[in-house]
Amino acid sequence: MSKPLPHSTSFLIILLAGSGVLHFLRPEPFISIVPKMLPRKRELVYVSGLVELLGAGLMSVPRTRRLGGVLSAGLLTGVFPANVSMAIGAAGRPRWYQAAAWARLPLQLPLIWWAWRSGRADHALDRAT
Repeated sequence: MSKPLPHSTSFLIILLAGSGVLHFLRPEPFISIVPKMLPRKRELVYVSGLVELLGAGLMSVPRTRRLGGVLSAGLLTGVFPANVSMAIGAAGRPRWYQAAAWARLPLQLPLIWWAWRSGRADHALDRAT
């Protein structure tokens, strides 16, 4: 019998799955932050949404949790340029939006770490839940 899913991992799965679904239901905000130099923005948004859903699904199963964590950490690392693009493109927007866009950048590192650690069956977050 496998250990119950840690609350922190459950929360991350919900975040990833929710974001993945939004990539399909409302792709426009995601398309708008894809760096200008990249082609096929809509397709990239759909692929990243699919990878988020796949990572969430893999993390929800004990046998594939490690793969899901690595996949999710890789995705979160890969979309960092879109977050930078969003921050740079925030000029001219309300100050609160600009502040949030720039503040989001350093928060990406703990999110990547969280995904990476959630893929480990014996991680420290297990003991906190």
